[in-house]
Amino acid sequence: MDKEYSQVQAMLSITRAGLKAIFRSPSAVIFSIGFPLIFILVFGFIGGSSGISLNVAIDKKSDTLNPVYTIVKQIPSIKIKEKTDLELKEDLEKGRITAVINIQKNDAQNPAYVVKLTSSEAVKPQNLQVLQSILNSVIGKINQQHYPDAPSIAEVQPDVQKIPGRVYRQIDFILPGQLGFSLLSAGVFGVSFLFFSLRQQLVLKRFFATPITKTYIVLGEALARVIFQMITAVIIVGIGTVAFHFTLVHGFTTFLEILVLSFIALIVFMGYGFIVSSVAKNESTIPPFANLFTLPQFLLAGTFFPVDVFPKWMQFFCNLLPLTHFNNAMRDIAFEGASLISVWKEIGIMVIWGVLIYAVAIKVFKWE
Repeated sequence: MDKEYSQVQAMLSITRAGLKAIFRSPSAVIFSIGFPLIFILVFGFIGGSSGISLNVAIDKKSDTLNPVYTIVKQIPSIKIKEKTDLELKEDLEKGRITAVINIQKNDAQNPAYVVKLTSSEAVKPQNLQVLQSILNSVIGKINQQHYPDAPSIAEVQPDVQKIPGRVYRQIDFILPGQLGFSLLSAGVFGVSFLFFSLRQQLVLKRFFATPITKTYIVLGEALARVIFQMITAVIIVGIGTVAFHFTLVHGFTTFLEILVLSFIALIVFMGYGFIVSSVAKNESTIPPFANLFTLPQFLLAGTFFPVDVFPKWMQFFCNLLPLTHFNNAMRDIAFEGASLISVWKEIGIMVIWGVLIYAVAIKVFKWE
């Protein structure tokens, strides 16, 4: 009696063959692993000497009628953030703001005002020193211009109150962006070139001569790409954690949640790859079609720099992109300690993108 043909075994055979082909492809390895690791290494090594951020907040109990406050709020290099007490506490703990400034009248009347700073252990010491220097410079200028013969109008207290905090490193921002870069590149370019090549070389047509169904053909090739990219994600996160102390708040649990999030994002991005492989007339037209989807996301989705550096009107478009929501969700999970459930909004938007993309992919996908 003949053994029944197994669709699953045939699919797994296609998967194994696909994996071998991917690992033998220099371009696949370079784009998925090489480039992201190069960016991580570069930013990881320069992370300790990154630019000084002087985001501050003004304590709600501060006296804001004094000349010190008037000048400080006009200094371009100091950005005053207005948030709730809870948000300020969280920002301090994570080093997002340098200090909370509290300016009060001095009961002893000499000097007239006392400037107190509240910071955290997550803030770089040099940032705090620069802020203190700026405040002392402001006070010195006021004294020179308006009170040359009188005691100093204000004094910055040298003792800074510090609350516990978690150090936010450059790698904590750049690694999620580079993992997203890898997933998007592989999902779009990898799938586009793969299925176009299979169709052009009549490999898909030869599959039709076998009992395997179309669904298992696609699943087999897609599974090979997913396995390869999950291995890539493990390598990228692993190197970032071991070599540059990338933050995984809850350790292995956070690592697993990152892999699940990466899997969801990859499935979404692969859908556009199916579209490109079908609409492209030849291999030279694949990159232009693929870049219509990938290039705006590389530039605008918080891959290399925060979205809030763009004008408000552009941030609206940035926040529509699926890669933006992957980057935000991964940073929240890795550094903030959020769970997959708590980033449901970001995942939901990616899923909506996936539904729309695959609805188009099903309509345009070609087998021959």
